[in-house]
Parts: sequence; C-alpha cells; structure tokens
Amino acid sequence: MVDRFSRRQVLVLGGGALAALGTAGAAQAALPNEAARESATGWFRLPVVTANIGRKRLGAREAAIRAVRGGDPGHRPFVGWQEISEGDSGEPPMITRHFGPKYHNAFLRDPKSFRVPISVPVPWKIVNSKRTFVHGGIAHVTPPRFINEVVVEHTAHPGLKFALINSHYIAGAYNGNDNPNLRDEWQLHKKLHRERVMAHHNNGHLVIWTADTNNPGYDRATGQNAERKVFAKGIDRINWLPGDGTVRLDLVGTKAIPMNVDGHDARLAVFRIKLA
Repeated sequence: MVDRFSRRQVLVLGGGALAALGTAGAAQAALPNEAARESATGWFRLPVVTANIGRKRLGAREAAIRAVRGGDPGHRPFVGWQEISEGDSGEPPMITRHFGPKYHNAFLRDPKSFRVPISVPVPWKIVNSKRTFVHGGIAHVTPPRFINEVVVEHTAHPGLKFALINSHYIAGAYNGNDNPNLRDEWQLHKKLHRERVMAHHNNGHLVIWTADTNNPGYDRATGQNAERKVFAKGIDRINWLPGDGTVRLDLVGTKAIPMNVDGHDARLAVFRIKLA
C-alpha cells in the first residue's frame, strides 16, 4: 500500500519536494525529464530502502531481494538490510547478484556485523565506515546486535555527503511477548543508536537511518524536534536529521515493497538531495 501525505505532513516536511507531487505515487517511477531537471537544478534523486528480509519462507528471498532492487524503477536505491544470514547463508550471494558491480555492499561479509549490511550504489563512494557492538546474543532469543554506518560522498560533487546508519533492535522487549527482562538490551541499543546519530550530526553531517526498531512506539533516535520521520507508524523505520545546512534533503514520496517472506514489507523513501 502506498502512503499518502496529508496537507499537514506537507507543511511539516517543508513542502518543496511534496507540493507538486501530492501523493507517494511519485516514488513509483522516474519522470521522463527528471535527469535533465536534476542536472539543471543540482538536485539528485536519492531512494533509500529499509528491508528486513525475514526467515519464514526462505524460498521467497531471491524474489524479495530482486523486488527491493527494483523498488524505484530506473534508479539504484541505498538499502539498509536486516536479518541477513539469520535463516541460513543464502542471502549474501543473492544480494551480490542483484546488487552487483554498481554497488558496494558494506558489511555483507563482515565477520561480526553481517546481519545489518548496507548497499551503497554508484555514483556514491564510501569515505568512512564503522560498526558498533551493542550487546551479545541470548540463546533462543537474539543474535549479537550491531549498529553499522557509512559516510558516503557523491563522486562527481565533492562535499555532497551524508551518513547512513542501519540497525536491528532485539525483538520481544516492546512488542511480541513484551518481556521486561529484554528491555535493558533494547534501551542500550537506543542509547548507542542515539550516540551514533548525534556524533555525525555534531560533525555537521546530514544523517539518514534505517532500522527495524521492534518497538511501534519508538519513532525518533535522538528525541530532537529536528529529526524527521518518513513513516508515521510501524517498526520498520527511515528517519533523517539535518546537519549544518551544507546539504539539503527533501522527501519526495514513499512506497511499500511487498517481499512475501514473513510479515515485513520493505519500505522505500524517495528523497532529493543537493548542496545548499
């Protein structure tokens, strides 16, 4: 189901990118003259997806990964993945097939934080990356949890850069069984997530984050009013926090991408980005 924006949301989000579009249907396809217009105005289309691949129907994963890749037709999306290699080891070769030579799949084969990799398309390059350990695994409950992050820069436009942070919180603390014994781990994750977002923000960077938060009531990593959320509801989140104003970001539209592996759909946010 495609999300639609209310008049209030348009005002909250600054209007510019949304007013002419009206609905999230703009995320579904590129306009024929879009590339020329972007070149003339300095704006670049920036699709970002959060995708928890799931583990229930393992045979559906390849089609799901293909659907994520084609979620913004004609464009290469950034993707923050969750639950990679939790069902078996099949996803890395699938992601490599569909997110191939035009991508750098950061952390996909990292020995520790491989469950939450980030797919970065050309013409963007990774100028810095970091993994942050959150907490260890709990038998029959959770694997070890990490926060992965990259700072990317447009290869043709030095200075056009942002940080992208991806993570997956422990389940069952604030959803599912609602187990208070798991909340120390969840709250630690929240604390470290906030610290990583604010570290980049304090360095002047625009920050975009993707996550499965496993808490439907959690919608901002920093608690700051300046932090914007793409989706009003749900545990699969894409948010952004502006930096020092060097880089501008507008939200253009949104879209759900059915994956049919378990209860998660991938969620797409189409932004536009430029040097101010």
